[in-house]
Amino acid sequence: MPSLKAPDRVSPERFSLQHQDLVDRFFSLGCRHGLALIYLRKRLQLLVWDPVTGDQHHIAAPPGFDTETSPISGAVFRSAGDVQHFHLALVGSSERQITQAVARVYSSETSVWGDLITTPLQSEDAAHFRIAVSTIKPAVLVGGCLYWLLDGSLGGILEFDMDRQRLAVIPMPVNDLRFFHFSMIRADGGGFGLLVLSGFSAQFWKRRINCDGVASWVLGRTIEIDKLLHCEPESNGSQLILGFAEDNNVVLFWTDEDPLPWPSLPLSH
Repeated sequence: MPSLKAPDRVSPERFSLQHQDLVDRFFSLGCRHGLALIYLRKRLQLLVWDPVTGDQHHIAAPPGFDTETSPISGAVFRSAGDVQHFHLALVGSSERQITQAVARVYSSETSVWGDLITTPLQSEDAAHFRIAVSTIKPAVLVGGCLYWLLDGSLGGILEFDMDRQRLAVIPMPVNDLRFFHFSMIRADGGGFGLLVLSGFSAQFWKRRINCDGVASWVLGRTIEIDKLLHCEPESNGSQLILGFAEDNNVVLFWTDEDPLPWPSLPLSH
C-alpha cells in the first residue's frame, strides 16, 4: 500500500523485489534503517535492498560458517547519521564445530568482513540435538547489541555486543515458552527485555547488571491483556504476539476477541 500522500507517495511496485534467485530458497532476515536483508541460499549471498531507491548490494557469505546443515541469520543497520553506508552482522554455527556460534560484521564502506567471533553453544544432548540461530524471528537492536533467538533443546538468546566484539548466550527467564507467546523487546529505560504472555497477562522482563557485573533477569510490570483489549478473560479466545516494531517500540498482537486483529501494545509508560 502507498505509505505517503501525493506527491511523496511511493507506489506499491517499488516494494516488490524482482530477483532471479527468489524462485529458489531464500530467507528474509529482517529490515532496519530503510534496508531489507535477504539470504540467498543457492548463491550463498546476502542481499541488502533499499526498496525506496531500488539499490541492491550482493555480498558473498564469508568463510567460517556452516552453510550446509545450519541456518544463518543476520541483521543490517546503519551508524548514527550515516545514510550512505551500512553494516551487516552475520551469525550462525561454526563450520568446524557445530557447538559454537560464530559472527562477523561487514562494512559497506570498506567492503570487508571483520574477524570471526565465537562462543560455545550448550545443549543437553549435543550429540543428537544441537542449538542453532533461529531465522524465523528477526534480530532486535538495543543500544550497541544485537539479539537473536536460539532454537534447540535449551534455547536461549544469542547476544552480539558490537562495541566489545563479543558473543554470549543468555538463558530464558521462563522455561517452556511457546513461540508466539513472547517477544524480544527494548525495555523501559533502555536495555534488553522480554515480553512474555501468561494467560491473559503480559509480563515484562528486563536484563540488568549489578554492581559486580553479574547479569540477571528481573520481572517488572505486568499488564492485564483482557482489560487492554476489552475481551473477557473467561473466553477461549487466543492471544498471540505477531511481532515487534523496533523503531516505534511497539508489540503487535493477535486476539480472537478483538474486532481489530492487529492491536498494538506500546512498551513505554
